[in-house]
Amino acid sequence: MTQKLEGKVALVSGSGRGIGREIALKLASEGARVVINDLDAAPAEQTVADIVSRGGQAVACVGSVTDADFGDKFVKTALDAFGGVDIIVNNAGYTWDNVVQKMSDEQWEAMLAVHLTAPFRILRAASGFIRDAAKREAEAGAPVFRKVVNISSTSGVYGNAGQANYAAAKAGINGLTKAMAKEWGRYKVNVNSVAFGLIMTRLTEAAADADAKIDIAGQQIKVGVNPQVLKNAEALIPLGRGGTPEEAAGAVYMFCIPESNYVSGQVLVCGGGRP
Repeated sequence: MTQKLEGKVALVSGSGRGIGREIALKLASEGARVVINDLDAAPAEQTVADIVSRGGQAVACVGSVTDADFGDKFVKTALDAFGGVDIIVNNAGYTWDNVVQKMSDEQWEAMLAVHLTAPFRILRAASGFIRDAAKREAEAGAPVFRKVVNISSTSGVYGNAGQANYAAAKAGINGLTKAMAKEWGRYKVNVNSVAFGLIMTRLTEAAADADAKIDIAGQQIKVGVNPQVLKNAEALIPLGRGGTPEEAAGAVYMFCIPESNYVSGQVLVCGGGRP
């Protein structure tokens, strides 16, 4: 069976766990060689090992996407390991919610840093390779389409109370998507966003412990959703439930394959039918 991404090199930020991990596994299953990233070495290496055990190729690039030099490090890892860059999925992120009157500058700036500045730096770091590769390919009469998929949220499309910081950052990534689609169209790069609704991950699933937290760069971030709030949210979804990480990965995959070569600058809502 032909693999649609055979020979492609994909970078997926935040791919040690959750949606990012499923995106990486999906791309690898279709033949892509994948650069895995996570804040922590253990989940990143586990995803690499799982891809390799299934006959794929992957390497890890451990670190925070918010570090000033991360974009350069991420792209260099792909070039050193696999010699190219064909797909970039800007997935890494988390939420740090509060109503606006209680939101600190740190909360506001953290969301912009991880969801908007980090993707910008990764794309900027990749721009030299993409420009030069596109020129060579055009001169040889063998153009190659490349793909950027930025992960957004329904909060960034429709807004969400208690998420002014997150919603602003995710709306910003949609703006970056549309600008880059115009800027990189001449290089045959399709740039699109996928805006997720309720996807069941460790950040959104019902919390058995009301005080459950995870450590993000030294900050204790509350995770999980009140079971009743979660039940109410699912009741509003036409499909009747939250999505799975595998389903979320499928939406991203659609923008990575040749069938999407004439689709660019779009925001796809993956939310089970809920506007």
